[in-house]
Amino acid sequence: QVQLVESGGGSVHPGGSPRLSCAASSPRSVFTITAAGWYRQAPGNQRELVASISRLGATNYADSVKGRFTISKDITTNTMFLQMNTLKPEDTAVYYCNFIQNSRPRDYWGQGTQVTVYS
Repeated sequence: QVQLVESGGGSVHPGGSPRLSCAASSPRSVFTITAAGWYRQAPGNQRELVASISRLGATNYADSVKGRFTISKDITTNTMFLQMNTLKPEDTAVYYCNFIQNSRPRDYWGQGTQVTVYS
């Protein structure tokens, strides 16, 4: 199993712009082999996909984050990113990254990184 480790979360004020990172533990450029995405889960809610990037770099976003979040990847460092801008309190959640295969995330999840937006 390729491990994905999320980092970059924290507590921010509304309007903040943190950047999340997702580092893959593999000698191969895994983000050129498979699609991947960022998911989030707020307390009491289902985990939802907020952004995805294909192995060729095409991106898609949930309507709730479109225009505010940007997903990207660096294949030289085997890292995927989520630039989050203009954060709102409703963006508060644990954020996870995962591979997407056959339009579904794989069953294995990392620990995620908590993002808390507070006034």
